[in-house]
Amino acid sequence: MYVALQPTPNAPAIALTRAGLVEYEQALALQRKFHQEIVAGLRPNSLIFLEHPSVYTAGKRTQDFEKPNDGTPVIDVDRGGRITWHGPGQLVGYPIIKLARPTELVGFVRTLEGALIELCSDFGIKAERVDGRSGVWIVDEKGARKIAAIGIRVAGGVTMHGFALNVCPDLSPFSQIVPCGIDDAAVTSMALELSREITIDEVAPVLEKYLYQALGKVSA
Repeated sequence: MYVALQPTPNAPAIALTRAGLVEYEQALALQRKFHQEIVAGLRPNSLIFLEHPSVYTAGKRTQDFEKPNDGTPVIDVDRGGRITWHGPGQLVGYPIIKLARPTELVGFVRTLEGALIELCSDFGIKAERVDGRSGVWIVDEKGARKIAAIGIRVAGGVTMHGFALNVCPDLSPFSQIVPCGIDDAAVTSMALELSREITIDEVAPVLEKYLYQALGKVSA
């Protein structure tokens, strides 16, 4: 499904695709198609929301020891960051955006973090940034737990890849890897933090709102 929304009165429209459950390689091909079209000026800035069947993906900084030790296949991708897992119950967002300031990659990551933190707050979860670590975290007396991972690539001034928010996934696949190369912190989900059932359909519309507000400030 495609939806065109205007994030702020003077910001470019962003085309939203709600794609459902999509194999990772198929979604990557769709990202690349959108990216090429946006670089060429043939398509508006775009945001893809989807879930993936269970899959491990490894960014450019992944070390061999961080990968599964049972021979499970890993897909190498051209994003930043290290290895992570995607699967059902995890809301994945791929903002394919022409940046107003193409060299501000860190600023773009902070923009995504801010939208995810606001989303968590709406559901009563106190999330935050952690210095020196990308993504969104829960930090309290139980320790640090990652609730959302982010990995971005910019080419031709246009972003690719994005974020993965753990809404209600089975977290056990994370035990087979060193998620994002961080071995001294846990992984969590919205369902685990809230101690209740929660669905992608409940979360996605709220996150759309915050992402449109945030992306409208950094897109060209």
